[in-house]
Amino acid sequence: MDDFLTPVSTTKVKRSQNAKPLLQEIGSSEERKSSVIIESPGKALEVLKDQPDFESVESVLSYLVAETERQDGFHLMLPDPVAANIVFQFVTTTLPDYWHMLKERKTLSQHLVRCLRNPCGIGNVITRLRPLIADCRQKKAVGETRDSASHIVDLLDILARLLHGENCLTQVWTDVKTNGKNAAQKKMMWKEFVAQVASGRIVSLVAEAEDVLKDKKMARTSSWLADGSGYSTWLGRNIANFSAIELDEESTPILIEVYSKALTLGYTDQIVHSMLLVMIESNSITAFASLLQKMKVFEQRKYLNAVISVLAKHYLNTMGENPEASLSESSPLLAGVTALISKLVVDSDTLKEHLVAMLTKSGIPTLDDSLATRRGVIAVIAKDEDQLHTLLENSLKTFGDSYYIKHTPIIQQEALSQTLAITCGYVQRSQPMFLTMMAKSSYHTSGMSNRIGSSSPRARFLGIAVGMAISKMVDKPETQLKFDLEGEEAAEAQRYQRLTQIDDKLGKISDLKVQERTLSKRPVRKSAPKVVAKDTTKAAITEIQGPRIVEILSDEDEDEDEDEDEDEDEDEDEDEDEDEDDDLVPYSKPDSDPEDETDDPTEINRNKPTAPVYIRDLISGLRDTENYDRHALALSTAASLIRRKANFGSEVLDHIEELATILVGLNDSFELEKFAEQKQQALIAVLLAKPAAMAQWFARSFFSGDYSLTQRTAILTTLGLGARELAGLKDDATDALTPPASSFPSKQLPPQLHALYASTPASSTPLARLTSTMTKDLLSPLAAQAADALTGPSILKVGQSRTFSSRMDVAARRSKPMPNALSQLVADHFFFPLTGRWWLAARASASSIYTSVHLLPAYLHTLALLMNASGPNTLALPQMTREMWELLLACRGHAVGDKRVLSAVLFALLMLLETNADKERLATEQGKELMETQEWVRGVFDGLPGGKEGEEDERVRVLAAGVVVRCQEVVEKYQRRLVGSMMDY
Repeated sequence: MDDFLTPVSTTKVKRSQNAKPLLQEIGSSEERKSSVIIESPGKALEVLKDQPDFESVESVLSYLVAETERQDGFHLMLPDPVAANIVFQFVTTTLPDYWHMLKERKTLSQHLVRCLRNPCGIGNVITRLRPLIADCRQKKAVGETRDSASHIVDLLDILARLLHGENCLTQVWTDVKTNGKNAAQKKMMWKEFVAQVASGRIVSLVAEAEDVLKDKKMARTSSWLADGSGYSTWLGRNIANFSAIELDEESTPILIEVYSKALTLGYTDQIVHSMLLVMIESNSITAFASLLQKMKVFEQRKYLNAVISVLAKHYLNTMGENPEASLSESSPLLAGVTALISKLVVDSDTLKEHLVAMLTKSGIPTLDDSLATRRGVIAVIAKDEDQLHTLLENSLKTFGDSYYIKHTPIIQQEALSQTLAITCGYVQRSQPMFLTMMAKSSYHTSGMSNRIGSSSPRARFLGIAVGMAISKMVDKPETQLKFDLEGEEAAEAQRYQRLTQIDDKLGKISDLKVQERTLSKRPVRKSAPKVVAKDTTKAAITEIQGPRIVEILSDEDEDEDEDEDEDEDEDEDEDEDEDEDDDLVPYSKPDSDPEDETDDPTEINRNKPTAPVYIRDLISGLRDTENYDRHALALSTAASLIRRKANFGSEVLDHIEELATILVGLNDSFELEKFAEQKQQALIAVLLAKPAAMAQWFARSFFSGDYSLTQRTAILTTLGLGARELAGLKDDATDALTPPASSFPSKQLPPQLHALYASTPASSTPLARLTSTMTKDLLSPLAAQAADALTGPSILKVGQSRTFSSRMDVAARRSKPMPNALSQLVADHFFFPLTGRWWLAARASASSIYTSVHLLPAYLHTLALLMNASGPNTLALPQMTREMWELLLACRGHAVGDKRVLSAVLFALLMLLETNADKERLATEQGKELMETQEWVRGVFDGLPGGKEGEEDERVRVLAAGVVVRCQEVVEKYQRRLVGSMMDY
């Protein structure tokens, strides 16, 4: 054994007499602290590099904090090599070792935040996170134990502490201003800090880190830095607090740079909302107004747009619920909003001109949705007589323009008509002669002619209503313009006349404080309290018999009575009991309970929930995502309960918006088997309970609500299928909701695995299945006609083994027509809200989700179903056709690279041509669109691969061929008329 270890060499070391022994006594912590003395930044760096113990780190932090508080001391934010090295050592080596100990001591963690809350410290944390994230995503070799996830968790915790608080920006600027050597150095350090916190750099990096940690399945709470909305709220409150301090010539451009950079974050409305909360509470709107005037013009417009949007959504959103009351009431809330907007634009002609342009050109979607917001903006403009006259002139000119009447969505035309009526009232009170002059001008007279001559009934009515309102103000009673209107049109025309009487005044910005406190402290709606039975024998039992409540004595009281008469009536009671027992009929044995099949008593649940019978119980069950049985039962009975209660009292109507909000935002927390179908049926029931109001609510929520793509698709499905049921096509709509049969002949995988491995067909959604069925019904007669006449595209000629029925056979299979209740509601409540808001969303952002390949097909399918369900006799069909045709032609660019969008566009075009039975009107009024559609679809058809194409290509070719055939029918019949209308094309 001794031969195994052979010494190679031997060395003797001579130790001096003053050398310390190899083993030394360390002593107490106080002695160790005093042994490390930091006298300079170089010494601190040396200690950090030499694998320091915890006491040494504590000494370094104490030294750095003391130096930081000195005006001429050493600060880690300075662009100094020693400072940069100290921060690097802290972030890279020291904190991974000691962070778990530092964060447990409040004083040390505060020292750390004080030292690293600067551009250098935050920048090093960000720089360190990037390689750690990349390292976590790499596949580790077998046996390698390096794990960067824990370091990422520590750095995220440190970064959250560095940015915590509502005065972070103020503190950093104070340090920069105090420790910067010159103006150039201060500007450089602040610019770096703003680039770090006011852009999306931190949000995107932390979100990427959270994804990595989620893959690692680490149990932790997600950081608020990864939430764009929460981060924007933090940034807005910091900016507001920074704006509240006294600004000098040096601080003003620094703060303006923060405002400019915050616009690039992508959450402008959230930033402005949180800013307004602080500024209204601290009365610092004046500082914001002065800063707004010093920004660039496009930045001023962006912030003003955001302010108006926030005021409409969070302050004036309740005034539109009762239009009748909102026209006559003088709300302090509206007066406060008007005062705030006036404060921002009072000294800026540029912003006033921008307000005028927004009212006439629909620059902000919220202005078209909110009458109260338009009232506030007009009241601000009314303070400047020149701008008020410009608004009236531009509104009259735009309102009567023939191109505007023909191509602008109805929802925007309604908003402009209301704006025009209110503006006329202000002008008539301030300078009636100018209103009289404008009423006699060519703008108004030609505009009325264009309106009355329009093919759209709604466009004609708007012209009539506004014309009557203006005539009542400027003409004598015997010469006033009058039309014989009936029903709802007469009542709405009266509302337009009352709009001219609106005269909103400027209020106090402090009135908004009350509203904000109400919003922040609004209690959560609670369900009815439950009655819990106590386990006691002394409680009396109540039994309900009809309308009466009869109290029955408890067992204890009965025993006392029996004891008193026991000696006298004992034998008699026994005989009576025997007679009563003879009259009792025993119940049959109940069926077996599935829960009794188990022998384990812990698995038996005797407290099964009962189906809800009230809407408030249904709402409570849908919100209860902790109780599986109650939640599943509430969802399964939601549709039937809502339909049953819809026409029984006002229970559904009182909670209808709350119920719709819960159902739209409902997620499948328990992976229920028929979750999507049951939720969809419940949403359709909510829509049918109050079609007019809820259709607009769903359309508004689709564009403005914070919902996922799946939830937005459910909203579209609700509108499409609900409209078909209103039109008397209930059977087709409910069949589309039925899930497809399983393709497995015998056994099926568990639901999770089946959803993972089973192939999802193209027509898996209700909308897609319904459109596929309708496409076959529409193209079958065309195919039969083309085969009989040996004309038409070859794509419609199928093999000999398959035959198509004639038009008479197809018509015979269709169900008998039913009264169409949809035709009176479809235009104003279903169709125009969807098309008008789509244009606003598409123009606001070129990369909007509403033009994405995931949402646009479902949206186009919904519009096509609405038009088909409304029928050819709908009065608003010409205007619906015009808006839809322009929208479809605008979607051609989105259909170039995706077959799903292309298929949806072609299906909508086919449905548009089928619904318009009056082909002569199409040739007369839509000749240009017809010819343009024919040429484009023919090019699409020729560009698709022929021969052995896939199923999707074949379906697109069939749709394209059907559109070409329908266009060709109109072109051949009205060729001369089309040639005349195309002379100026």
